[in-house]
Amino acid sequence: MANTNIATGFKPVGARGGSYSGQINRYYVPASDATALFIGDPVVIAGDGDTTGVASVTRATAGTAGRVTGVVVGFDPDPTIRTNGYRAASTAAYVLVADDPDLICEVQEDAVGGALAAVDIGLNADMIAGSGSTATKLSGFQLDTSTKATTATLQLRILGFVQRADNEVGANAKVLVRFNTPTETGAAGSTGV
Repeated sequence: MANTNIATGFKPVGARGGSYSGQINRYYVPASDATALFIGDPVVIAGDGDTTGVASVTRATAGTAGRVTGVVVGFDPDPTIRTNGYRAASTAAYVLVADDPDLICEVQEDAVGGALAAVDIGLNADMIAGSGSTATKLSGFQLDTSTKATTATLQLRILGFVQRADNEVGANAKVLVRFNTPTETGAAGSTGV
């Protein structure tokens, strides 16, 4: 059975020290940020905040050494976002972010550099940006298979393949990853899995 090719960004499923129990933090995205945000988008702390001191984030940049604070898992109740289901570009909003530096996520591999194989578990790779969907409200980010290597500063550590009946090793597989370059630890490329 071939895997379905549906990029949905990053979905928190666990943590290195145990299970993920839904811990989130609230961040601000100012109206000056011209990039839309969707569920599953990776974000990075932006170095400022709102007038009450809530830290701001912006969509993380795909590519070697690009830092990641966490993954958007929801939005604060706001009439516009309740209608849209995502944060439209240039709209001030509060986003809910899973930001544990030990977070494990499910993400689809893009197969552009060849499908991942079991021997790729333990390698690192960068993420690749994709457009979010206004229909599904989900991110378009994927794992960039063309970047897989042992390089410690690549953004993601490949931990394994999602064990589910609708997933198999091969093109567009859903894989388990953790962020190699989290903003909260300052470390990149840890060798522990």
